[in-house]
Amino acid sequence: MYISEVSGHHSATLAIENAIKLLSPKTEVLNINAFNYTNPVSEKIVNHLYMGIIKRTPQIWKYLYDNPKIVKRVEKIKQAIHKLNSPKLKLLFDKFEPDAVACTQAFPCGMVADYKKTFNSSLPLVAVLTDYIPHSYWVYDAVDYYVTPSDDISQMFTEKKVPLKKIKSLGIPFDQKFNEVLDREKLFQKLNLSQSVPAVLIMGGGQGIGPIKTIVRSLEKVKGPMQEIVVTGTNKKLYNSLKRRLKKYKKKISLYGFVGNIHELMCASDIIITKPGGVTTAEVLAKKIPMVIVKPIPGQEASNTAYLTEKGAAIKVDDPKKTNLAVEYLLKNPAKLNEIRELAYCIAKPNASMDIARLLLDSANG
Repeated sequence: MYISEVSGHHSATLAIENAIKLLSPKTEVLNINAFNYTNPVSEKIVNHLYMGIIKRTPQIWKYLYDNPKIVKRVEKIKQAIHKLNSPKLKLLFDKFEPDAVACTQAFPCGMVADYKKTFNSSLPLVAVLTDYIPHSYWVYDAVDYYVTPSDDISQMFTEKKVPLKKIKSLGIPFDQKFNEVLDREKLFQKLNLSQSVPAVLIMGGGQGIGPIKTIVRSLEKVKGPMQEIVVTGTNKKLYNSLKRRLKKYKKKISLYGFVGNIHELMCASDIIITKPGGVTTAEVLAKKIPMVIVKPIPGQEASNTAYLTEKGAAIKVDDPKKTNLAVEYLLKNPAKLNEIRELAYCIAKPNASMDIARLLLDSANG
């Protein structure tokens, strides 16, 4: 269960579903947007408000995100919403009869946890984190297992009074195609890229969020040869704006909208400039690509950035206009690039999806 169609939460459930089908082809899987199922109108309103806050007033999100005062104040509201959703959830579970449930976002996790208490259910519930911070909205007694990105994050859960036996440090799930070894010569021909010129991939998640235009302008200042791959996701306005200016840029730019071959684009890249969403981060770490994070959104992205920079697996740039300095530094220092690659792989969990699928199958089989 997840929320929001174009999101890391959804990508994570799809990765788990594919892994389950590889391990147990006869297993039936229902992959559902829990928020849309229980509150289709509210989902559209909340998504619109969230995107508005993130784009225009991110400091408000910083205040709201995992703020103990806010968590306490909304507890009764949250419980009321869960109670309201329980009948719909019961109809769904009575029809599908699941043997286990996995949630990649805290809202459906809370819904299922409340369902278990309300109907005295022993249905195994697995909470799968898709960010490098365990915020308080995840914590419910009825959760059977918490899947965390790393041992460091598991330790944070124990500090929130979650029993150690419930915590599994298996990583953030992502599609197995990101683990494939590709023929680089054929790949560069397919993508119309030069193997002899450094390639920088620029993206802002599935929805193309972030100062991508400013970053592209900044990279015009990079001295020496460089080619760019820019992915705008579902952001058509950004795509059209960049497309109109392509001929004016000095650097070669390969422009894409929403694509299904990000794993190929990553494989062709020497550096990636991206928003540090949890699933994207897990993919990048597994591919051993040095990451430059520009102006992360307060909340989960800021937390992910803090984790990655502390581990030496990424570089943070606060001013998008100065992105060129970080990229130029890395391109001129191959030793630093290799160091970041190795440190990234040290914290990668390339087998996360398969390991989580095994946990779910074991839980379903009792």
